[in-house]
Amino acid sequence: MIKYLILVALIAACLVVGCGGEVRTYTDSGQTISIGVNQEFIIALGSNPTTGYSWQESHDLAMLKLVEKTYEQGNQGVVGAGGVELFRFKVLKKGRTEITLAYKRPWEQEILDKKAFTVDVK
Repeated sequence: MIKYLILVALIAACLVVGCGGEVRTYTDSGQTISIGVNQEFIIALGSNPTTGYSWQESHDLAMLKLVEKTYEQGNQGVVGAGGVELFRFKVLKKGRTEITLAYKRPWEQEILDKKAFTVDVK
């Protein structure tokens, strides 16, 4: 199931930015994203908003701009099937920062999963 969601994420990212583009997609928590100023990247995570859960992101607004947050349904036509949430960021300045994402229902405090990505801007 995880491999399927990663494949869906990569395909969705290609559709969003074009397969020949320079925008890279990251799916592994704990991964360091090395990138330059004014470049963009995507974080893609498996999600199922039909359950009420979605990824809530947090980042340094001085370092990164959230350009777009989208959802791509994975298994078309299957009620309740999950998909992938895509977070597209643009780098604003040099430095090192972290993006944290919590998988939770917006109206609850309980967090089902948490991911962190380090961004190292050259």
